[in-house]
Amino acid sequence: MQSWPITTDDVRGAHKMLAGVARVTPMESSRHLSALIGSPVHLKCENLQRTGSFKLRGAYVRIAGLSPVQRAGGVVAASAGNHAQGVALAASLLGVRSTVFMPVAAPLPKVAATREYGAEVRLHGATVDEALQAARRYSEATGAVFIHPFDHWDIVTGQATVGLEILEQCPEVRTILVGVGGGGLIAGIAAAVKPLRPDVQVIGVQAASAAAYPPSLAAGRPVTLDHFGTMADGIMVGRPGDIPFEVVNTLADGIRTVSEDALSRALLLSLERLKMVVEPAGVSPIAAMLEQPESFQGPVVAVLSGGNIDPQLMQRVLRHGLAAAGRYLSLRVRLADKPGSLADLLAVLTQVDANVLDVAHVRIDPRLGLTEVEVDLHLETKGPGHCALVVSELGDAGYVVTQ
Repeated sequence: MQSWPITTDDVRGAHKMLAGVARVTPMESSRHLSALIGSPVHLKCENLQRTGSFKLRGAYVRIAGLSPVQRAGGVVAASAGNHAQGVALAASLLGVRSTVFMPVAAPLPKVAATREYGAEVRLHGATVDEALQAARRYSEATGAVFIHPFDHWDIVTGQATVGLEILEQCPEVRTILVGVGGGGLIAGIAAAVKPLRPDVQVIGVQAASAAAYPPSLAAGRPVTLDHFGTMADGIMVGRPGDIPFEVVNTLADGIRTVSEDALSRALLLSLERLKMVVEPAGVSPIAAMLEQPESFQGPVVAVLSGGNIDPQLMQRVLRHGLAAAGRYLSLRVRLADKPGSLADLLAVLTQVDANVLDVAHVRIDPRLGLTEVEVDLHLETKGPGHCALVVSELGDAGYVVTQ
């Protein structure tokens, strides 16, 4: 086994340090997911952690480890949300001044929460990378200690306490699924779990459109993506951290990728079936189970890493999730351009119990005949089977349907 700068005793010490600071978050079982994969599934609810994510753990351990002189100079960080709030609260609890750089377009609730936890917030740049550059410049100019979101052993040690709690709460666990951005959380969990339970598989999950770990693992070194983007902003990182990569490359049992559709369906499921508010990054382990339910050995623990989701993003993602789950149907139907035609069409939809959300006439199209019109319909349905029934019934009624 690789020797790391952190040991099981270090992780236990960090867990003791965090007593009264970070919550021992609950472990909830899910009958729905258990039935899906054919084995018990438990949810480690870090979305219920203080500040809404696991980030408080690593931030507190990192800042607590600073010398008195370093503390006097304050700390600085950059983040779009979760790390910002974790650093702000940890610094306040330890009596350390904190400055956090956030992108100009950072969600207002996250900006407000970071300020309320005690940080001075400076909005800078269009992306987290630009905010990070500004934070590093501020650190060099002022002497404030830069608190990296994942690439430091103290951060990894703090996140490792999640793994320790998993083993205590679910000793029968065989697979741990965890969302991966820069890799601090999965590195910590692997470093905590593997020395005690080498039989437990620790598997990371990344959004397919922002997956830096698969090419990095293939190359044997951290690789920077040229282009990346995902709704899961909490794991939208273009390059693995050097320290997390070292651990993941040695201890983790693989990285899975999931689609944006799977993420949105997982978010919808977490609300409807699990009764949990979880951000897109936090539901990535659920998305992996939805896409490959047969591929995980149970009992499985899925880490719901955070619950800080902007309400406007939630609205968009839920619409996407409903569409991906076959709960919305958009189609175009050709009609005769005469009174009563639309009423006849709507009567057919009433018979098949499809709820019309929106309807629009299309009259200017060179494909249409002189006496024809097309109607764009957006329907609320009950799932893929119901969508197929709606299209079938419209066809049987003589309508030309395009989707």
